[in-house]
Amino acid sequence: MSERGNFGSKLGIVLATAGSAVGLGNVWRFPYMTGQNGGAAFLLIYIGCIFLLGIPGMVSEFIVGRHAQANAARAYDKLSGGRPWKMVGYLGIFTSTIILGFYAVVAGWCCQYLYAAFLGQVLGDTNYVRNYFTEFSSDLWRPVLWGLGFILLTHCVVVRGVRKGIERASKWLMPILLVLLLILVIASCSLPGAMQGVYFLLMPDFSKLSSHVLLEALGQAFFSLSLGTACLCTYASYFSQNTNLLRSASQIALLDTAIAILSGLMIFPAAFSVGVSPDSGPSLIFITLPNVFQQAFSSVPIVGYGVSIMFYALLVFAALTSTISMHEIGTAFFSEELQQPRNHSAWIVTLATAVICVFCAWSIGAFPDLRLVGMSLMDFCDQLTANFMLPLGGMLVCLFVGWYVPRTIVYNEFTNKGHYNLRFYRIFLFSVRYVCPIGILLIFLHQLGVV
Repeated sequence: MSERGNFGSKLGIVLATAGSAVGLGNVWRFPYMTGQNGGAAFLLIYIGCIFLLGIPGMVSEFIVGRHAQANAARAYDKLSGGRPWKMVGYLGIFTSTIILGFYAVVAGWCCQYLYAAFLGQVLGDTNYVRNYFTEFSSDLWRPVLWGLGFILLTHCVVVRGVRKGIERASKWLMPILLVLLLILVIASCSLPGAMQGVYFLLMPDFSKLSSHVLLEALGQAFFSLSLGTACLCTYASYFSQNTNLLRSASQIALLDTAIAILSGLMIFPAAFSVGVSPDSGPSLIFITLPNVFQQAFSSVPIVGYGVSIMFYALLVFAALTSTISMHEIGTAFFSEELQQPRNHSAWIVTLATAVICVFCAWSIGAFPDLRLVGMSLMDFCDQLTANFMLPLGGMLVCLFVGWYVPRTIVYNEFTNKGHYNLRFYRIFLFSVRYVCPIGILLIFLHQLGVV
């Protein structure tokens, strides 16, 4: 087995861990969720939930990972003395493997659209773009090959290790992602009528507030930060002992939130400029936005062409930062538990997720009869992880750190043995014992339709 790696710099820690959170959830899910839930009012609640729920949850996973210096399953095993709490680690590993499998399908769609954008194939009327997506997703091999190719790309990064692979890739991908996003925001906000979209995102209408909006914002904050996937625990096992956990979590949360807001400033001004409804839903990226690009830049087609390319490149980079972290969770587990070289362990994860990817891609296209409980296999995996496994994992982490882990360990890890964050320790402990479990329970019940 290869020697255990670690991150080489504070910047590497922030960019790599933020990259695990920043993904299609920020660039795709956040804008349409905001559009469906009233704009700025949703945004304000979302930001509040990030600080109320997200940061304490992140720090909890950091505490477990850094103290144990091991993969997620072994980390919970160490801190619990072999008791059933170790199943929290296994749950996170299993969850991330399923997510990586179907996430690669969507990432493959983004790759196809980037390729099509270069060829100018996704600039047409709404019916043409809708038919283009239907024909592509229903093809037997193209969605599968793009998805498998994306998994292999992820494999090539992860197999190089923590510093040479994950950290180095993050130091390239995250700045590129930010630059592309800023260019697209400037282009979008310069369109005629774009300020309506800016007002929609930044000027709250509190008449839109409801318990539904509150819980949707709480859920988006939870999923955006990758809580409950064992990713944060795994990455924290590579932290140095002098890493300030609260500061790192705050920096990651701020970067993640900033990218979500910039994504809204990229999409809503362009949508309002051409009269597209801001609540277009999940179809926004692959059906609605190509038409928005064409209409918004109809007077200068070459600009629309360039914006389209940059947008889908942005999606590919955002997806890759997330898939790297999800792959690493399983790779670290198999490397340490099976005493296998990193290369062999990475191939186990790659092959397992490739199987999930193939069947998920086929279930919404070539073989629609691949269904479970009335849903396509793709939708089933999405619903299973998002509505059940992630909330359950997140709640168990908070209960574990808040009530089971010895207070001395929590205190020493949170404060770096009394050097940092002393005045925030009691606030953190109260949040992780009471606020976070109750908030996550509300998310879980909301997903079940109970509240």
